[in-house]
Amino acid sequence: MGKSIQLGKIFGIPFRLDYSWFLIFFFITALLSLSVFPSNHPEWSTAYYWIVGIVTSLIFFASVVAHELAHSLVGRRVGIPAKSITLFFFGGVAHIGKEASRPTTELAMAIAGPLSSIALAGLFYLVAWLTSDLNEYVSAISAWLALINGMLAIFNMIPGFPLDGGRVLRSIIWLTTGDFMRATRAATIAGYGVSYLFIFGGIIILFTGYWFNGLWLIFIGFFLNSATRASYNQTKLRDTLKGFTAEDVMTRDFPRIPRQLTIKELVNGPLLTSSSQYLLVTDGDSVNGLLTMQQVKEVPRESWDLTTAGQAMAPLEKLKMVQPSDDAISILERIDEDNLEIVAVVREGRLIGMILRDNLARFAQRLSELKK
Repeated sequence: MGKSIQLGKIFGIPFRLDYSWFLIFFFITALLSLSVFPSNHPEWSTAYYWIVGIVTSLIFFASVVAHELAHSLVGRRVGIPAKSITLFFFGGVAHIGKEASRPTTELAMAIAGPLSSIALAGLFYLVAWLTSDLNEYVSAISAWLALINGMLAIFNMIPGFPLDGGRVLRSIIWLTTGDFMRATRAATIAGYGVSYLFIFGGIIILFTGYWFNGLWLIFIGFFLNSATRASYNQTKLRDTLKGFTAEDVMTRDFPRIPRQLTIKELVNGPLLTSSSQYLLVTDGDSVNGLLTMQQVKEVPRESWDLTTAGQAMAPLEKLKMVQPSDDAISILERIDEDNLEIVAVVREGRLIGMILRDNLARFAQRLSELKK
């Protein structure tokens, strides 16, 4: 997912729209307005097809939000709050800051979404049945929403990580074996298997002449494959960082520059010779702040000889700070939750190191290689 628009909060959870959502919204609306409803209700006017199509699409995506909200509210109840819910091209996702600590917790969170979709499918089916002789528009909308919510529940219960069904599978294996990473590896293998089935199934369908359906399955397969890999790597990263503190993973050797140095002097000197994107700005022996490549770019070129590093930097007190004894996993969760690239490690008000998001991944990777 890329950039998103925050629309507000639901039960205190930020609700966002990824820009890719607009593509799928227009696609579903067009599919309903140009194909589904005209086929089932040829007597309607073109205007009604589009009105009903737009209303149905909006309610469908509200159903997706309800699905993710079910995950989030159960997570909040068991001490794993969601930081946001985002709608994007493939539906929705609830962003959580940490993994469940017990298999029963993960099972409850994973099953909540599909159960909510099943409940919505039943509700919409009931509305469609009750309004079949009263209002054909409401009945048509409800019938389609009953079908699509049922399909959403079935799709999400496919036993492949990171789908809800994959998380249910992981929780069951975890409960049985007591080994979280073993359960994760098994669910990940299932996830890869599901993604390849989608891809190969899509290829076969292409040769039958249904090229659109085939391409769509292939697209879903590649997305699931990528999501499986990313989810497993994130889980493995958290597992590898167990037992380590901020002082273990921090970096101490950031380049230092005096705060009086102008941007022009910086660009003609330390910035070009340093491989780091981050520079510590100092005043004597004390560190005042952090200067990034992006902050340098924001200074107008005509002001380079007048602007100093001290003026362009982010002051130390504005950086997110952690203690040397803080565990690495909690820092990773904070970095993910606040979408940070770097945090400062401070002891008694004095900077002793920095932790970059990439450094955590590199630290875990090298540690894993040493264990092989």
